[in-house]
Amino acid sequence: MTERPATVVVVDDDPSVRRGLTRLLRVAGYNVETHASAREFLEAGNYSQAECVLLDVRMPGQSGLDLQDVLIAGGHDIPIIFITGHGDIPMAVRAMKAGAVDVLPKPFEEHTLLNAIQQAISQRRRASASAKPSSLPESGATPPRHGQ
Repeated sequence: MTERPATVVVVDDDPSVRRGLTRLLRVAGYNVETHASAREFLEAGNYSQAECVLLDVRMPGQSGLDLQDVLIAGGHDIPIIFITGHGDIPMAVRAMKAGAVDVLPKPFEEHTLLNAIQQAISQRRRASASAKPSSLPESGATPPRHGQ
């Protein structure tokens, strides 16, 4: 059975970045959803569909780091890859400590981004698979007794 294509969400205020990433990701076989701001993404509320979020750090209104905080506070465990033209070491450290998969400076190599996305999606799918309850008893577990 083949896995369904993963959905990658791009949140960046630059329309040319959104268009370029959409083309690249669709050619790579991903479903793509784009948003021009953190607020737009939050208002869409489609968190369960996203298997990875490409998130610009510096945007008008809420920053990418602010959005990461909101998602974490809301219990939404979506792997995030930050993309930034204005990054520095403290920002990268903050993002990674909060659970970001990677922080990539703009411009970045396509293969570097695609490798980070694949890592993020694998992480998400492993977490989802381990969170699903198994209908089989654990190895060595005693089956329940009926009538006692």
